[in-house]
Amino acid sequence: MLTAAENERLTRVGPGTPMGNLLRRYWQPVAGTEEMAERWTKRVRLLGEDLVLFKDRSGRFGLIGEFCPHRRASLAYGIPTEDGIRCPYHGWKFDGTGRCLEQPNEPEGSLRQAQGRLFKDKIATAGYPVEELGGLLWGYLGPLPAPLIPRFDGFVEERAIRIIGQAMLPCNWLQCMENSLDPVHAEWLHGAYHEFVKEAEGLKVAFARKHAKIGFDEFPYGIIKRRLLEGQSEDVSDWKDGHPVIFPNALAVGSGGGLYQQFTFQIRVPIDDTHTQHWWYNAYVPPTGVDVPPHLFERIPVYDVPYRDANGEFLVDFIHAQDIMVWVQQGPIADRTRESLAWTDRGLTFYRNLLKRELAKVEAGLDPLGTVRDPAQNVRIDLPLEKNKDGFKDGFASLFKRHVSLFAPNANEILDVFTRQPEKVKA
Repeated sequence: MLTAAENERLTRVGPGTPMGNLLRRYWQPVAGTEEMAERWTKRVRLLGEDLVLFKDRSGRFGLIGEFCPHRRASLAYGIPTEDGIRCPYHGWKFDGTGRCLEQPNEPEGSLRQAQGRLFKDKIATAGYPVEELGGLLWGYLGPLPAPLIPRFDGFVEERAIRIIGQAMLPCNWLQCMENSLDPVHAEWLHGAYHEFVKEAEGLKVAFARKHAKIGFDEFPYGIIKRRLLEGQSEDVSDWKDGHPVIFPNALAVGSGGGLYQQFTFQIRVPIDDTHTQHWWYNAYVPPTGVDVPPHLFERIPVYDVPYRDANGEFLVDFIHAQDIMVWVQQGPIADRTRESLAWTDRGLTFYRNLLKRELAKVEAGLDPLGTVRDPAQNVRIDLPLEKNKDGFKDGFASLFKRHVSLFAPNANEILDVFTRQPEKVKA
């Protein structure tokens, strides 16, 4: 259980809040690169700030405050230039740092102040760095110099088919993240409950097996989460290797050791205190020798992930919607003063204590956990990857059809690559 003050400290993310200051020390995805292929601007709300992602006519990206400091017109309808964007209302031009470059129609005499400075040099809006990695555009809202975006394996794997799902959830980011420190929920929500939902089909789910052990260990980029199910020996990869919760707001899951590899990242980006942009980033590495249409490697589509049906009910047939159902129904911000934590919740306690420790480090002016500044250490960061993961053993198609990847626009083509070339896959 947390006090009301502790809950506020861990959930509020706006400018100047303790958690907002911590989360601003990390790069956050703001859009898929493909989303900007046919457009110049996109509204972005991130950590309580209203921003505009824009592309100038040289192809560079910027992330600046949405409202022009002149008369508060929205720059989401701005005019791109070679080196920035103009406000559509009066043509004031800004670059990617938020600096005002031009103020058309202002007489030369009115532009100079008594100290000799140009008026435009006193005008600025918020402006933040933007970089591209793995088909995502990332923004950094923290103090400069910015750290490097960690080049985790799935984002840089050369021979991968990548797809990116997204959904806006009406709840606080911490509800989504704490789910990742709760292995036992899989046994019930994705096991027993899923069996109940699919009772008529006689479906049995592996996670319905009881957890014999759960474990949590800190590593340089967050927490390694481990589980051991009844009947398994301790040399099973789910226990021996585990998978990482990447601090502060992502989960990485994957499977190796078989015919193919899968890298999956779930990134929970706080829009504001009561909304979260959830990203599912999937990179599939096909078996060597299997024919893959080149466009599957070249294009990285971004698509919406549904979690409610036409009647507004949760799509509880799918694992992702089962999780979202629980997160959303806890309320916009879960009231943790009314919790009754048990032994199986020690992962949550571990994570909350880590958050508190890293908040203190940021307040002391130090880099928080997982900060990367040395390019030599950032060529490729291989995360612990479970091998022959329980739940992946039934084959690619069985897993794929229960995953958010099923909603990707190229889902059938991906299934073709992994399931309809049996001779090559067996070889």
